[in-house]
Amino acid sequence: MEANDYLNINKQTWNNKVEVHVNSDFYDMEGFLKGKSTLNSIELDLLGDVSGKRVLHLQCHFGQDTMTLARMGAKATGIDLSDKAIEKAKEINEKLGLDTTFICCDIYDLPNHLDEKFDIVFSTYGTIGWFPDLDKWAKIVSHFLKPNGKFVFAEFHPVVWMFDNDFKEVFYNYFNIEPIVEDESGTYADRYAEIAAQTITWNHPISEVLNALISNRLEINCFNEFDYSPYNCFNQTEEFEPNKFRIKHLENKIPMVYSLSATKK
Repeated sequence: MEANDYLNINKQTWNNKVEVHVNSDFYDMEGFLKGKSTLNSIELDLLGDVSGKRVLHLQCHFGQDTMTLARMGAKATGIDLSDKAIEKAKEINEKLGLDTTFICCDIYDLPNHLDEKFDIVFSTYGTIGWFPDLDKWAKIVSHFLKPNGKFVFAEFHPVVWMFDNDFKEVFYNYFNIEPIVEDESGTYADRYAEIAAQTITWNHPISEVLNALISNRLEINCFNEFDYSPYNCFNQTEEFEPNKFRIKHLENKIPMVYSLSATKK
């Protein structure tokens, strides 16, 4: 695998995951179709009232969160690299009779596919690790925000990505020094799924995230860290409160998620 071919490699991996994810307990499609919200308090507290707002959701997968925003009254647009995911999102959107918009493209290339400004840009959980260059990512966020528009972001903490899969040892560098090239089987939504995945990702320290946003005219309004994940997507977890998961042997000793909101100056 060549790191410069990361888009094609990662797109294929995500295309292979779509059907497994749609049918998994993790994504609870049956509950979603019946009206269940897929958003967590971490991001809802930062979003506030989205009714009547134009919201751009970056890396939407097959669109559950995007359509949840639409159900909350937003005019929501979801973007994803995976054409299979976007096909599925459009299919679900039509089934639910929502007016959510979905576009398939690389996020870096989004200005060539979309000419619109938004009140809110939104991105959550497992997203920025797929980007080699966070300055280019932050430029996209800034580009699509209206003046005084808000960026709402929640992400797994880079400390989590330092560990091996069973959280027994520090395996990877906290800092973004090189691409992380991996071969995996299964997926976080179904660890026993018969799919093999090749991935190329990057670990981004908090300073890299904040400085990329600040240098692209985004003013940080708040920054939060959490000692749990709202998703049971790691090994060695325990659910210590409903929908709050920690690594059992690490207890509350490491940050697992962070969130921030920022305003375009």
